[in-house]
Amino acid sequence: MDDPATTCVFCAIVAGRAPACTVAESALSLCILDTNPLTEGHCLVIPKRHVPWWHDMSAAETADLYCLARQVAQQLAAVYRPDFVCLYARGRRIPHTHLFLVPTFRGDPLDRYFNALEGFQETAQSRAEMAQPEALRRVAAKLRSPRAES
Repeated sequence: MDDPATTCVFCAIVAGRAPACTVAESALSLCILDTNPLTEGHCLVIPKRHVPWWHDMSAAETADLYCLARQVAQQLAAVYRPDFVCLYARGRRIPHTHLFLVPTFRGDPLDRYFNALEGFQETAQSRAEMAQPEALRRVAAKLRSPRAES
């Protein structure tokens, strides 16, 4: 298996072995500009430790990552005056957690994407069935129960 310290671009950025335009930094996180931006100001907030999935970070890393993301989002809002700053977590294409922070405006690609997704969510029969009180109670009970042993 490859060592992320030598193969992960975000680990290389954190270690100073790869270039990046740093926007902000905290004890456990780093915010950089995305090199393939969706809009001007599109940032990525990454944990300094290699963690493929955001839900596998420690509580301290999670708090630090989202605190830095909030600070940068406030700056993006002040500078660009977008309708909102979109935040979403990834880690699939580059298996190192990264939060996208994207200043988003009415009608731009992200706004259209989320409008389409919301339209799908609001009209699909299967989603309507999932929204029934009994279905919601069943899902909540399933999520509250301890994990089954593998």
